[in-house]
Amino acid sequence: MSFTADRLLLFGATGDLAQRMLLPSLFALDADRLLASDLKIIGTARSSLSDSEFRNFARAALEKFLPAERRGQMAGFLNRLSYQTLDATKREGYDELARKVGKPGRGLAIFLSTAPSLFGPTIAGLAAAGLTGESVRMCLEKPLGSDLASSRAINDAVAGAFPESRIFRIDHYLGKETVQNLLALRFANLMFEPLWNAAHIDHVQITVAETVGLEGRVAFYDDAGALRDMVQNHMLQLLALVAMEPPAHFDATAVRDEKVKVLRALRRVGAGETVTGQYRAGAINGSPVPGYDEELGKPSETETFVAIKAHVDNWRWKGVPFYLRTGKRLPKRVTEIIIQFACVPHSIFAGKGATMQPNRLVIGIQPEENITLSLMAKVPGLDREGIRLRQVPLNIAMPDAFTGAVRRIAYERLLLDLIEGDQTLFVRRDEVEAQWEWIDAIRQQWAEEGLKPKPYPAGTWGPSAAIALAERDGVTWHE
Repeated sequence: MSFTADRLLLFGATGDLAQRMLLPSLFALDADRLLASDLKIIGTARSSLSDSEFRNFARAALEKFLPAERRGQMAGFLNRLSYQTLDATKREGYDELARKVGKPGRGLAIFLSTAPSLFGPTIAGLAAAGLTGESVRMCLEKPLGSDLASSRAINDAVAGAFPESRIFRIDHYLGKETVQNLLALRFANLMFEPLWNAAHIDHVQITVAETVGLEGRVAFYDDAGALRDMVQNHMLQLLALVAMEPPAHFDATAVRDEKVKVLRALRRVGAGETVTGQYRAGAINGSPVPGYDEELGKPSETETFVAIKAHVDNWRWKGVPFYLRTGKRLPKRVTEIIIQFACVPHSIFAGKGATMQPNRLVIGIQPEENITLSLMAKVPGLDREGIRLRQVPLNIAMPDAFTGAVRRIAYERLLLDLIEGDQTLFVRRDEVEAQWEWIDAIRQQWAEEGLKPKPYPAGTWGPSAAIALAERDGVTWHE
């Protein structure tokens, strides 16, 4: 059932995500008149606040986290807001919440940003209060479990009240403009798609590097680690978008069907195809930073870095390695995808002394959105001592290419899609479970091998073993 919601209910409305992302995103949509004039936004959390106190809380968040040039007039947006205190574990509070929400004219969208342990009681409370009907859709913020079993338990609890067609699982990477541009690059340009296969691509690299450490996520991160925090969701979604077959249509069903095929084709990682690490004291941008165990306040075997050599066993990608790398306290903050093309089969310039390098496509996602294609070109000259060739980059800086277009953060798009009911950029249950199956197998292998994280100094690109993981195949990480 398709509808544009006229009620948006935010669980965890006083939390960090709401302050940094949700409220600023909703305000930006409102400022650009992309929200229906009758949309009401109801916040709920444990904190005891009145409507006016919540509006003041929201105003402070907007002033802190929105750039000055995007703030504008806040009064109209703040008047959309109301608030209801709720202890999600207590059933009796949900009737009062339902009265606060009122009877939607078109429908209700619920954004659930709470601890996974609260998903079950929250769904039960919503159902008891009549807030799970056909005109209600549910959005879930990660983490959706810590393994396949816990993920299934969460999904079962949600599925007891909502069909899959009304469940929206967020992976905010899918809302990033350059991630979506990956699909346009592949499927809207004839020059790329015929070459996007094992016959023409040597390997693929995906890097998600962070310079930060724990940043207030001590308890969560030490339980999760880099594999579950980053690889299970963001990196596997990027891999699926790179490797997927062309969908018949750009809609939720067709796109997600193709991503699931990729995730199910992932080969179980073999011995020696993963490297884990944990940062020690070092320096980031010239400033000293403590080691993970120092930040945590105790010894730990949680990985803050992981590198993986993955394979997609299907006709398109047979034999093409996908190198995945993510970690904290690395030299720079960057998310990028590298498509390394194969060498030309024969160089006509070799007899003239020229050396050639294969073409490389670099898709930058953050902090800067850009696309760079390296091409071979002749160095100007009379060539009396031989022909010289050199790589030259073709750069497309996305902000420069679309000057005047509004650059939006991922949550703006995803919240608007939630309100309007478009699931294309949200993750389906079978995707989540396919991701967890692959991740659980890696963790099982680590346990069987007794694999422990190797130390690496903060400000470096992880353990030396991660470099060797690629270099033994003749591959160098792009840095």
